[in-house]
Amino acid sequence: MVIIDAQNVCKSLTLADQSLDILTRLNLKVQAGESLAIVGKSGSGKSTLLSLLAGLDSVSSGHIFLQGKDLTALDEDGRAGVRKDHVGFIFQNFQLLPHLSALDNVMLPLELSFASDARKKAVGWLQKVGLGERLDHQPNQLSGGEQQRVAIARAFACEPDILFADEPTGNLDEHTGQTIIDLLFNLNSEQSITLILVTHDDDLAKQCQRQVHLEDGVLTEQVLTA
Repeated sequence: MVIIDAQNVCKSLTLADQSLDILTRLNLKVQAGESLAIVGKSGSGKSTLLSLLAGLDSVSSGHIFLQGKDLTALDEDGRAGVRKDHVGFIFQNFQLLPHLSALDNVMLPLELSFASDARKKAVGWLQKVGLGERLDHQPNQLSGGEQQRVAIARAFACEPDILFADEPTGNLDEHTGQTIIDLLFNLNSEQSITLILVTHDDDLAKQCQRQVHLEDGVLTEQVLTA
């Protein structure tokens, strides 16, 4: 089943009365449950594409369907509703609320979604990512890897259909980054959640079932070799 279908997507920005093309007539289909890496040079538009696919930004032209819903036909409130029901997001800089504990950071989106047993679910996910003993710690009391684990727990706790990750290991050392990679793919497999990530890490990209390459706003499929 196709869970994301991007059709002839263009994204342009206007700077100093000039139009800058970020993405050009881009087409992409993603199957439910698969893992996909978006790779390319810095500034190639990878993060922009991820934001469009997740409904965090709007296209200049074209259409993006997520779970059959046309994001381009929705206003911000409509896209927010789709994100709430279907999407999880992991950012390179974690984006945890600094004044909240690890537990409260994971509970917050559950409470905003009026989830039952929000505390129980949050505790369960923090235990699943190995932070059962760090529930009451605030972000500044956690290492970078631990903060990313909190972010992963927060993303998975709402049981999304699709998890988007923007350079999930970009701020981590090699050993911690590999731990996070293993955790992401284990959860992807266990929960049958579609995983779409942006990365400059070739080793991470090769662990995905598919790779697409973005260059000068044009997307091409990478042929994986054994």
